[in-house]
Amino acid sequence: MGDGGRRWYLVVPAGGDALRQERLTRDLYVALDEAEDLEVGFVDGQASTEPGHKGAGVGDVALWATTATAIARPASQVLITAIKEWCAKERHRKVEVTYDGHSVAITGRPDAAQERVVRDFLDKVSPDRSGGPEGGGE
Repeated sequence: MGDGGRRWYLVVPAGGDALRQERLTRDLYVALDEAEDLEVGFVDGQASTEPGHKGAGVGDVALWATTATAIARPASQVLITAIKEWCAKERHRKVEVTYDGHSVAITGRPDAAQERVVRDFLDKVSPDRSGGPEGGGE
């Protein structure tokens, strides 16, 4: 992750179907990897090997994404827009996006209320609103 990069955690839930989740997650990876100003990779499953810890283990696939620029909000919008476009290909697609303790679900058929939730999410994680994780960086 470079200077100013923002790490996002992305999960594509598939109702317990591990093969479908893997297929969809890999498809999302390809879509995000093609977007400018984004770096994307698979979450390392080692983080969940501790006894009693539930996480992205065998059968669970998750992605991380970072914005490649220090201008956080526009790059954040690039990420969210790319996810929305990917979800729009099939109405049943869903991606759970988490950043800095805040989460939002993006679906293939968003309504006005969901669009408002996504805008509120972007406002919460924006450094100019919260003093943000990148504010005061070197």
